[in-house]
Amino acid sequence: MRTSLVFSIAVSLIASLAWAAWPTQVTEIKVEKGKTASVEGKLEAGAPVADLAWASSSQVACFPATQNEKFQGNHVLYAATLPPKSVMTVTLTPKNTSADMSLYAYQIGANSFDLPPNLARCTSCEADHKWDRPKKGKTQDHTRSVKLTSTTNPYNVVIGVAGPKGVTAGEFTLSVEVK
Repeated sequence: MRTSLVFSIAVSLIASLAWAAWPTQVTEIKVEKGKTASVEGKLEAGAPVADLAWASSSQVACFPATQNEKFQGNHVLYAATLPPKSVMTVTLTPKNTSADMSLYAYQIGANSFDLPPNLARCTSCEADHKWDRPKKGKTQDHTRSVKLTSTTNPYNVVIGVAGPKGVTAGEFTLSVEVK
């Protein structure tokens, strides 16, 4: 009886992993190592994420809660694969140079498909948004960029493009480069 219970649990787990995939609101971006892939997007295609507590939790650490307002508009989600021993650079370029958009990307296990606000943990998360004040020696423009790095394992990467509070429209180009 015990052996059959363990076997049933193992089969259920394997079956759930085999059928796991990105939900329909996530657009997959196929990019090969040594190449760049670009997609066009619109904030209108997304929706607000009501609870941003996931982003400031210590097991995600994407952006502090003091920056939540910059991520309270619509979120449009993308997914890509980060191969082992690679660096992924994600660049967001709004079509309108005066548009204010934010970018975040996080890496999770290759068999994980967790999305905000149900992201309990991740390997790493990076975000870029409009600065609150100037940074010495740097000039900010309308583009946003983040980098993620893998060592020995492949990862699933979720990329989010978000508008600030009240912003639900705007066109953009998202470029994903893997080296």
